[in-house]
Amino acid sequence: MEGASNKSLGGFILLGISGHPQLEMVFFVVILFSYMLTLGGNSAIILLSRLDARLHTPMYFFLSNLSCLDLAFTTSSVPQMLINFWGPDKTISYGGCVTQLYVFLWLGATECILLVVMAFDRYVAVCRPLHYTTIMNPRRCWLLAAVAWLGGLGNSVIQSTFTLQLPFCGHQSVDGFLCEVPAMIKLACGDTSLNEAVLNGVCTFFTAIPLSIIVISYCYIAQAVLHIRSAEGRRKAFNTCLSHLVVVFLFYGSAIYGYLLPAKSSNQDQGKFISLFYSVVTPMVNPLIYTLRNKEVKGALRRLLRVGSEAS
Repeated sequence: MEGASNKSLGGFILLGISGHPQLEMVFFVVILFSYMLTLGGNSAIILLSRLDARLHTPMYFFLSNLSCLDLAFTTSSVPQMLINFWGPDKTISYGGCVTQLYVFLWLGATECILLVVMAFDRYVAVCRPLHYTTIMNPRRCWLLAAVAWLGGLGNSVIQSTFTLQLPFCGHQSVDGFLCEVPAMIKLACGDTSLNEAVLNGVCTFFTAIPLSIIVISYCYIAQAVLHIRSAEGRRKAFNTCLSHLVVVFLFYGSAIYGYLLPAKSSNQDQGKFISLFYSVVTPMVNPLIYTLRNKEVKGALRRLLRVGSEAS
C-alpha cells in the first residue's frame, strides 16, 4: 500500500547544488564537456575492440563490457543533471526517478563484480600464462560477464524494492543530483532501520568481498611480476595492472564514501560532489586510464584512422 501511494506523487525535486545556484551554469558546461568525452572515449574502446582482430582477447572483451557499462551508467543520470542545471525546473517524474534508481543500482553493482572479473583475468595472464587461453576461453568469458550483469541486476531489484516501499508522505525534495538510495531514505517519514540495514549489508557485500579478492589477486600478481626476467615483460605487466588498480581505487573509493559512510559525513556538499565524481568523472577517465599508456589500443586507433583516410 505504501508503494502504491507513492505512485501518486507527481515527481521529485532534485535540489542539486541549491546552496550555490551561481555555479549551475559552470557545472552545466563542465559536465556537458565531461559527458562528451565519456561518450567519445568509451565508444572508441568498444569500436576498436570490435573492429581490430588484435584486440579480440579476454582483456579487451571485459574492457569493452566496462565501456558499455560506463556509457549506460553516466547516461542514466547526466542528461537529467544537465536539464536541471540549464533552467529553473529541477523536477524529475516519479517514473523517471524509479528508472534512474533501478538502472544506477544495477550498473553500479555490475561494475563492482566486473572489476573483480578483470582482476581475475590479469591474475591468470600473469600467474598462469601457459594456461591463459585454456582458462579464459570465450565460453568462460561470456559466463563471467553474464554473472557480473545478472549479479548487478539482482542487487538493483533487492535495494530498489525495499526503497520504493518506504512511505514518502508527500516529501519530494531530494537533496542531491539524482535518485539514489541514501537520498531517498532521507525522504521517508516512517521507520527506515530495515532499509538502512539492507543498504549497509548489500554495499558491504559488494565492496568488501570484491576488494578483498582484488587485493589478494594483486598480491599474487606482484609476486609473479617480480619473477619475470625480461624488463620489457615486467614493464608491460606493470602498466596493464596499474591501469586496472587506478580504476579500482577511483570507483571503490568514491562508492564507499558515498554509500557506506554517509552518516559520518557532516558536509552535505562534499557528499554531493562525491556523487558527481562516481557518476560523471569515473566513467570519463576510465578510457583515458586504459589507453594513455596502452600501445595496443593506440596502435589499433592509428590503424583504424589509416584505413579511414585511405578509404576517403
